[in-house]
Amino acid sequence: MVVIVLVFGFSSFAQIRKTPAAVTQAFEKQYPNASKVQYEDNLINVQVYFVSDSGKMIAKYNGDGAWKETEREFNYDNLPADVKIGFDKSKYATDWKVKETAIIYLPNNEMRYRVKVEKNDLQKKYLFFDRNGRLVKDSLTI
Repeated sequence: MVVIVLVFGFSSFAQIRKTPAAVTQAFEKQYPNASKVQYEDNLINVQVYFVSDSGKMIAKYNGDGAWKETEREFNYDNLPADVKIGFDKSKYATDWKVKETAIIYLPNNEMRYRVKVEKNDLQKKYLFFDRNGRLVKDSLTI
């Protein structure tokens, strides 16, 4: 019984208010053919989980409906050669294991390739590469 209450508590925490109409309108205009759409409003951002022809995706909007980014699951083996070369040249290529990869689509037609790496249970990072394979940012993750 306690587990059910905790699960319900966490899922209801994610959706504090009704998703702003500006967000639903912006999403429907940007992704008219999306399916399995789920909105998660955390007051700062609204994340929209959906499926498209490209696969599973997450679009992020601010409360006013301005698009911030869209993330798409991606297979490491299918990354562009420049990105794989960039990773291979990074200090993370030897002792760290690739756990997952994604493409991040940003405004102004920018893209980032995110590679989650793990050295052990405590050392985990997100690495962000540009189209040319340059490591532009890394950040800790759990």
